[in-house]
Amino acid sequence: MGLFSLLGVMSPAHMMSINFLSRSKRVGIDSQGNKYYAAKPRKGYKRDRRWVIYKGVAEASKIPPEWHGWMHHQTNVVPSDDTQSFRRKWQKPHAQNLTGTEEAYFPPGHESKGGQRAKATGDYEAWTPPE
Repeated sequence: MGLFSLLGVMSPAHMMSINFLSRSKRVGIDSQGNKYYAAKPRKGYKRDRRWVIYKGVAEASKIPPEWHGWMHHQTNVVPSDDTQSFRRKWQKPHAQNLTGTEEAYFPPGHESKGGQRAKATGDYEAWTPPE
């Protein structure tokens, strides 16, 4: 670990100092291990400050829907294991956003997949504008 990763912005030392100086309170942990905090509003503001410290890579899409609502002041109910989840049984669990990586999805026929798409099945008729 370099000095920046130990003392830089978003480093553990930096985040602990923010939590200490802001007199924040940890309000919960989600199923993925992300920790959620709240603190009194800044001077001149009415809403309390809310933030998350991600477990692992910081990626906003890792926040579950119930915590997303709390983070954005849509609800003041702090999600817990006892509260009903907004997720449905048919919904897939979170998958990391792979856009911009080698594992990103490209449909068949995309330039990155060779640029060859399957021939039309014959049920397609091209539109010709009226003259």
